[in-house]
Amino acid sequence: MKIPNRIQPLVDDGLVDEVISRLMSGKEADVYVVRCGDEIRCAKVYKEASKRSFKQAVVYQEGRRVRNSRNARAMEKGSKYGRQQHEEVWQNTEVDALFKLAAAGVRVPRPHVCLDGVLLMELVTDADGNVAPRLNDVALTREQALIDHGKVIRYVVRMLCAGLIHGDLSEFNVLVDAQGPVIIDLPQVVDAAANNQAKAMLERDVNNMRNYYGMYAPELLKTRYAREMWALFEDGKLGPETELTGLFEESREAVDLDGVLHEIESAQAEAMARRARQQAEQEEGF
Repeated sequence: MKIPNRIQPLVDDGLVDEVISRLMSGKEADVYVVRCGDEIRCAKVYKEASKRSFKQAVVYQEGRRVRNSRNARAMEKGSKYGRQQHEEVWQNTEVDALFKLAAAGVRVPRPHVCLDGVLLMELVTDADGNVAPRLNDVALTREQALIDHGKVIRYVVRMLCAGLIHGDLSEFNVLVDAQGPVIIDLPQVVDAAANNQAKAMLERDVNNMRNYYGMYAPELLKTRYAREMWALFEDGKLGPETELTGLFEESREAVDLDGVLHEIESAQAEAMARRARQQAEQEEGF
């Protein structure tokens, strides 16, 4: 097929030898099957911000760190250069996450290089060498649903231990190969410790998986893995190999409202007394 303009630089640099076909068009990128020497890979071509349909991108970007202070200032001001930096951060976030998660034992496509907004990475295939299907296109038995759900939960735990939350995990962002589920599409990945919506996003991710696999294994619908793993994470007790039960009991201890109000009033009184002392000290100095 004709080489897309965005992939041409990779061809010129000898990174891509042939564009075989267009695999899909998503809300933030177009994906192509390409040949690189003797290997078949995929090239993810990120769309420009004005052409992306991914909603509420700013929510996902909260807490992301920019090492260069000049770039951070430019991004805050929204200048042309700042917008370019936003795009680079958006794209590089997925590359960094793929490397980090692969090292953490999460099954994700193996990244190779990201150049000019094009991510070159492993093409996930099925047992016959064809492009692996998405989870939503796969029929499962009850037993297989239980096994694969367990694997996904394990990957989510390992992601969380690595400080990351997918943020958009669903049956449309999971491929299925001969070894089971592979998590894809990570440009919106969330910093678990720095994003105020981290807990809500984790619950949505985990519950999306619960609800989908639960269509084949209804007993999964009663599980509460998201609440369980977040509680362990907050307490510093969650590890990559932590065995979860899927059970979680909300604290039923009655809230001591009078005690809380007393603490607030005491803090306010202490603050007022401190300000009064400071003012008196300032007046004595004149």
